[in-house]
Parts: sequence; C-alpha cells; structure tokens
Amino acid sequence: MKIHEYQAKAILAKFDVPVPRGEVAFTVAEAESAAKALGGSVVVKAQIHAGGRGKGGGVKIAKSAEEAALIAEKMLGMTLVTHQTGPEGRLVQRLLVEETLPIDKELYLGIVLDRATGKLVFMASAAGGMEIEEVVAKDPHAILKEVIEPGYGMSPFQARKLAFGIGIPAASVISAVQAIIALTKACEANDATLAEINPFILTKDGKVYALDAKINFDDNAMFRHRDLMELRDLNEEDPLEVEASKFGLNYVKLDGDVACMVNGAGLAMATMDIIKYAGGSPANFLDVGGGANAEQIKNAFRILLSDKGVKAVLINIFGGILRCDTLATGVLAAARDLDVKVPIVIRMEGTNVQEGRRILKESGFNFTVAEGMRDAAEKVVRLAGAKN
Repeated sequence: MKIHEYQAKAILAKFDVPVPRGEVAFTVAEAESAAKALGGSVVVKAQIHAGGRGKGGGVKIAKSAEEAALIAEKMLGMTLVTHQTGPEGRLVQRLLVEETLPIDKELYLGIVLDRATGKLVFMASAAGGMEIEEVVAKDPHAILKEVIEPGYGMSPFQARKLAFGIGIPAASVISAVQAIIALTKACEANDATLAEINPFILTKDGKVYALDAKINFDDNAMFRHRDLMELRDLNEEDPLEVEASKFGLNYVKLDGDVACMVNGAGLAMATMDIIKYAGGSPANFLDVGGGANAEQIKNAFRILLSDKGVKAVLINIFGGILRCDTLATGVLAAARDLDVKVPIVIRMEGTNVQEGRRILKESGFNFTVAEGMRDAAEKVVRLAGAKN
C-alpha cells in the first residue's frame, strides 16, 4: 500500500525524523492560509502516488501567500504526467504547502526489503535529489549499504558509518545518526517494504531534514495496522484493482489485449510468459487464489471484462482446493449474467477436471477448451487477433 508524501512525513515525525513544517491543502483557500501560517515563502507540492513530480510541473516555489494561491489554482485539478504515471497521468486533488529551507547539500537515505535475504537493507548516498536508479546505473559504488538485522535494528556504529560515508560534517553527524536510526524504527514499526528520503538535506546552518518522503507498506501486514489503512487513497489506484480487492482477488492492469484468470502467482507469471511467447500481449492478470468459490469466479470474470481493451480471455486453472467443476460453474454463471462478447479459452487440470469439462461442453456457450498451456496460448492469441 502506498501513501502520500505528507502522510509519510507525519509518520516520520512521530519517530522524531526531522521534517519541514507543512500543511496539506485540498482547496486554493487552504493553500493560501497554509502559506500565510508558514511565513509566505513556501513550496507547493502536488500529492500523487508517483515520483518525478518536479520535472512534470508538480513542485513550485512561491515567495508569498498570494503567489501560493495562484500556483494552487493551476495545480489543483491538473493532470500531472511524470515518468512514473505513464502518459495518462494522475489527477492532482491535494497539495502539500511547506516551508522553504536553505539547502546546502542534497543526500539520499532509503530502506528496502531485500527478498533474497529476507532482511531490510539501509542505503545511503551523497547523490541525493536524483533518481536512485540512475545513480546505481552510473556508479554502483555511490550507494552505501548496511544490513538491518531483525530484532536488532540499526546500530549506532552503522548509522555513523553511513553518515560519514555520505559526507555529513562532524558537527551534524549526531543529528544525521539520530535521523537514520529513527527512519529505521519507523520502517520496522509499520511493516514498510520501502522507506525513502530523497532528498535528505543538510541546511546551511548544519541541520538535517527529510525534504521528501516515500513509504510503501506490506499489504499482508495491514491487519496489524488498521490506522494505516485509513491513509489509503483509492483515487490513486486503478478502479479495477480496487474492485478486485473487495472480493479478495489480486488484479494487475497491463497494456495488452488478452485477459488472464489464474490461481496462483507462479501460474500467473507462466501464463503471461507463454502468451508473449505465442505472439500475444497480456491485458492484465487476475489471481483468484487457491480457494476461490463460484461467486468469486463470477466477480473475477466481471472485473476482467470491464477492461475495454480485452479482446479475448484465457482462463488457466490448476484445480486443487479450487476444483475444476467449481471453476466451470462460476464461469458459466458469469457468461450468462454478463453477456460475454469476447472469445474465452479455458485450460484446466486437476481435481474434477472431467466434470468441469462436461459442464462447459453442455453449457450451450462457445467456450474453447485447450489441452495444454501452449495450446491455450496459441488459441487465445489467434482469437484475440481475429477481434482486432
């Protein structure tokens, strides 16, 4: 789960990470009022779940409250396009109005979950303010790393090593160390998979601040953090992904024209790969999980078909807990209720597969039943091409 910058900074502040003074604004009047309260000279920042806002025109400096109001008027309601939003962009519905600070250096701090080791890794770099991917590509040695051992957290000696390593002067090291340790605590306490400060700044008077902040949370841990769930902004998520989550389904929107319904993430990846191998392109994948019932199958089907770019559907199921006859019953109910107009290819194996095939065969619908994954991929790609 992603949250906005102002929300991330509020969390970091609770753990004593230094952040600039700022207020969120949903209207022009609120932006002007916030700027007055902060002394007039402020930064107005669009709040969307994407990076690269500055390059896209989503970060502006105002020298007065009146100028802040003019910026807010242009920014609120604009479609902000960055390299992370795609060409469709994101609608700006809220702003962060924040005090300006005298920046001396821009640095980088970040914590990511290393899934290979199952541990959090703290990264720091003197090349702040840049896309960290660009820094790594140009000079991998510019990134300093410290592994955070579970149960121990960030040790002071590790924090000092990072602080000195990225060029923090001796007079400011204690403050930087405290911020590094605090960021680690915030990340661990909230089950974050990413906690990033870019840039982490050193001011001309020797203070440190999190000038920007990004936090992503582990969806699987949200049952422990009901308060964090309230920070979710559904306007920033794909409507079909939101709809799928209501039924316990995992849906990801892609750019192709072949919809994929599967049970299991591994099978989903293999299905998308074989569609590409057959010359097609996945429009999405929808994982119904191992224990889906007929009603969930029906809702999954409805969500898949809501994507206007879909030209054909491939249902690839290995029946275990989800029996093949249950799948067939759900698909049949969906086909009856939803007036399906696109070809449907079904490949199923496993528990009650013969009964599932019988249900489909006697349904009266023109389902295409495939004998294997390759056969299914070739058939669905051919049918999708025929619809173009």
